[in-house]
Amino acid sequence: MEGWDPNTKSTLTQIPLLTTKAGPRDGAAWTQRLKEEYKALIAYTQMNKSNDNDWFRISAANPEGTRWTGKCWYVHNLLKYEFDLQFDIPVTYPSTAPELELPQLDGKTQKMYRGGKICLTVHFKPLWAKNCPRFGMAHALCLGLAPWLAAEVPVLVDSGMIKHKDDATTTSES
Repeated sequence: MEGWDPNTKSTLTQIPLLTTKAGPRDGAAWTQRLKEEYKALIAYTQMNKSNDNDWFRISAANPEGTRWTGKCWYVHNLLKYEFDLQFDIPVTYPSTAPELELPQLDGKTQKMYRGGKICLTVHFKPLWAKNCPRFGMAHALCLGLAPWLAAEVPVLVDSGMIKHKDDATTTSES
């Protein structure tokens, strides 16, 4: 955690670490891992809300907890930009981090792969590998998606690649 800003360190230390090393194919162990994942996500969400930094909603899209969907948002120049968020839990999870997808932004930035998967290879994946199996979905959101949104959304807005929903409606009405 050397070189991290105090805010990131503080946030990260408040997200519970996970102990069960299990993936979707591991039966009862996966169920235990999912319970830990939910606890970490709840703790992270509550912490964000208490710090007036609420920026995402996700939930399992299937009973097995292998597909997740939701929304994330970023405020830039006092305007809220909201995006669909989705990801699948890889079969090799937790050794392999989930690939977070923002389908609406597909093709709008070079820091993204086909299908709207955000690029996390250089900075996040080595960190994930070093902290496996203690990191989970909450950590991926905190250390992967949050900094990606902070770096990319302002550039996409300023370059005109994305428009605020109010701008889009007033333009189409004109």
